[in-house]
Amino acid sequence: MKQLLLLMLIFSYRLSFAGDVDTLKNGRVRNQAKIQYGTASYYSNKFKGKRTASGQLYDPEKLTAAHNGLPLNTWIRVTNQRNKKSVVVKVNDRLHKRNRRLVDLSYAAAKELGATGRGLIKVKVEVIGKRKPREPDDKE
Repeated sequence: MKQLLLLMLIFSYRLSFAGDVDTLKNGRVRNQAKIQYGTASYYSNKFKGKRTASGQLYDPEKLTAAHNGLPLNTWIRVTNQRNKKSVVVKVNDRLHKRNRRLVDLSYAAAKELGATGRGLIKVKVEVIGKRKPREPDDKE
C-alpha cells in the first residue's frame, strides 16, 4: 500500500511540472516554470566587452544573467539560498548547451548575492516578466 501511495505521489508531482516545459523548434526544451531552483555561477572577466546572445556587450557592472530556458530580455529575481540575499537581473545571454547550471550571473549580480568568493551557489530563480520591476524609490 505504501508503495502505491508513493508511486501516486511521484506521478502527481511530475504532472505538476508538465505545463512548465515547452519544446522549441530546434528540439531544445524551454523551462517556463515561474520558480526554479539550481546552481548559479558568475561570468569571468575574460568575457568583458564580448557580445551576448541578445546583441548587447557584456558589462560586469550591469545586473544581467545567462539562462538557457527563459526568453531573452526576461527579468528574474535570483536569491542566494545560503544567505537569502536577492537581486533582480535581466536575461540577456545563453549558457553553453552542455552547461548544467541554471544561471550565470554578471559580476555585479554575484557581488550583491555575496557569491564572488564561492564560485558556485545554490539559488532560487523567480520569473518576473518582460517589464522591469519598479524599485521602491521609483516615482510614477
